[in-house]
Amino acid sequence: MTGFGDLPEPFGDPARARVAIVPVPYDGTSTWLKGADRGPAAILEASAHLELYDIETSSEPYRRGILTDPPVTEAGSPEQMARAVEERVAGHLRKGRFPVVLGGEHSVSIGAMRAAAARYPDLSFLQLDAHTDLRPEYEGSRYNHACVMARARELGPIVQVGIRSMDVAEQKGLDPRRVFYAEDLARARRGWAREVVRRLSRRVYLTLDLDVLDPAFMPSTGTPEPGGLDWYQVLELLRLLCRRRELVGFDLVELAPSGARAPDFLAAKLVYKLLAYRFQGDKP
Repeated sequence: MTGFGDLPEPFGDPARARVAIVPVPYDGTSTWLKGADRGPAAILEASAHLELYDIETSSEPYRRGILTDPPVTEAGSPEQMARAVEERVAGHLRKGRFPVVLGGEHSVSIGAMRAAAARYPDLSFLQLDAHTDLRPEYEGSRYNHACVMARARELGPIVQVGIRSMDVAEQKGLDPRRVFYAEDLARARRGWAREVVRRLSRRVYLTLDLDVLDPAFMPSTGTPEPGGLDWYQVLELLRLLCRRRELVGFDLVELAPSGARAPDFLAAKLVYKLLAYRFQGDKP
């Protein structure tokens, strides 16, 4: 796989990197459109074409050093895959690196969230997603992509943004103060991002399912849902999140490449924008 950003050698040096990209090409529990296992490679390939200067923050995030790991290739059960991701992410956290997990389908997030929660006991979890993913188990597994936030809720408080699809059984367990439906955000003029961030603890782990975006912007996902957020709505929230809370890591999941290059590039650009927000003001 290409390293993220196709950076000059010094900026991918493990000895100096503050960011670790962890590709997890896993698609073991998808239940509709397949192909998320090709997502990490597509994001990394597209990232080679990024302009490395971010206009908004007037910064070059790559100067913090971005290490791209070999892929996590555990292909057994989702439980085994989660353990492999947890070990990899925990290793980077011990070395002081900021972890970015590239899925793969959403079940890859479970291990990363566990590693972050073990490192930061006061952690809360922010989910950007079309789906609640709160089933206790699905298709015989507690580690299915439909169970990710049920597992997160065992680790700490959760806040869910962009929701527009769920099973009736999931609805019964929702905390209405911590769910921001896409339909409501479409009507909101201002202030909604502040309300989201206000419900988060000081330290936050972010899990970002690309189907939070409307299919007009992101058609290449395994479970597309109409009525999603747009690019600038997502950036508004991420910008405020990084200004007012400490983001300790994130994953970006559910890109299922379809042959169109724009969705792949959008995913790569979103990773880089988040790094720009996260490290804005820090010295390289």
